[in-house]
Amino acid sequence: MAKGQSNLQAGSTDGRGWPESSLILAIAFLLAYQGYTLSIVGVAAPWIASSFKLSESGLARMFAWMSLAAFGALALARLADKFGRRRIILLCLASAPIFAASAAVVRSAAVFTTLQMFTAALLGGSVSSAIVLLAEELPVKHRARGQAYAALASAAGGVLGYILIPFLLAWGYSWRWLMIPCAGGLALLPLVLKMLPADRAVESQPGDLRVELSRCSRFYDVLHPLYRRRALALLSCAALDTMAGTAVNGWLYFEAVSIIGLSPRNASTLVVAGMVFGMIGFPAGAWTAERFGRVPTVSYFGGAAWIGAVMFYLGPPRSVTWPLVWLLIVYCWFKFGSSVMTVGANSAATELFPASLRATMIGWQGMTAAIFAMLAQLLIAVLIDPLGGLNSVVRYFALLGFPSAAIFRCFIEETRDLPIHITSREDEWAQVLPTLHYHSSQTRSV
Repeated sequence: MAKGQSNLQAGSTDGRGWPESSLILAIAFLLAYQGYTLSIVGVAAPWIASSFKLSESGLARMFAWMSLAAFGALALARLADKFGRRRIILLCLASAPIFAASAAVVRSAAVFTTLQMFTAALLGGSVSSAIVLLAEELPVKHRARGQAYAALASAAGGVLGYILIPFLLAWGYSWRWLMIPCAGGLALLPLVLKMLPADRAVESQPGDLRVELSRCSRFYDVLHPLYRRRALALLSCAALDTMAGTAVNGWLYFEAVSIIGLSPRNASTLVVAGMVFGMIGFPAGAWTAERFGRVPTVSYFGGAAWIGAVMFYLGPPRSVTWPLVWLLIVYCWFKFGSSVMTVGANSAATELFPASLRATMIGWQGMTAAIFAMLAQLLIAVLIDPLGGLNSVVRYFALLGFPSAAIFRCFIEETRDLPIHITSREDEWAQVLPTLHYHSSQTRSV
């Protein structure tokens, strides 16, 4: 075991020499595509509701069904831990554009929802592998910076839909044209194929301890006593942040157009300006995560971000002369804080678990997010009338972000400046896992 442990450490501390710029660029392309494709439903929500003749409650139920995509993303994340990140990324990138482009032409709300579920599952599976690759391949001092680049690329992709929709409407085109560029994801395949490092499972020699651990681990091992405290804390944060974020982000453009009454152009200007300003939060988050730590970055900036969300849905005070400027300021506040928080949270989540469970844990978070996103949309649909309207409901949901920040502060260990095999307890896991599954197999045989 001692020999295996030394090999394990050598392979997980500071990357394997793959060109850092090549890896980051490949993942940036992937996440920009993912950001654009998955933002379309939120961007086009008012017109999707009109096309499929859905009420606010009906649209919320559609969003709820789409949230089930994360169960597929969990399965793909688990396969990535067993058989390699690169394989799953390429598989998903080859399949997702077909489903996304097909959704542009369907006329049934049920078929549209199903195609969006497949698209989101595939892209979710590829993204979990991508952010784990950054943690595994980049030097210890650059891990948070890599997560910042990834989040920045995803946000940049997400902005494009908001820029395009006013022009499409002004030129008389349907919102469905937003989905046509999604087919271009197939063009990224050859590029990503060249720029991603080979999977460890492909490179490794027979008997390599890392590969053996990956293949004998189970998806529920994230709840082993070594990792239970971390896992439950992260899953609790995922549940609370998802409910808050589903309400705030999922309905923001709908709120701006259909409730506040902004024109599509003004609403897009508001959202794009806020998202562009929010991108400053990604390098800022990398700096704070490396200088002060992942935990303070998430807990303090994350908590502050939700104040901006609550203020946006409260609406401009009557005394404000320029209400659009007020909305822009509080939205920029929310997006900046959210961006800073995202970098710290992604850095911590990928550094706290061993290689055999790293993508699996991201998948668990995605599954938790799916369940609670669906719950949030169903509750929104039920509570809109009793609580006096959509913006009142969303304000209550935004408050859930505060206990999430507190949980992260209290229960997540700091990982700044530590090698990943130390923060993930890789050596302890290497000793525990074979014994754990040996006893499990003996119990089944008896």
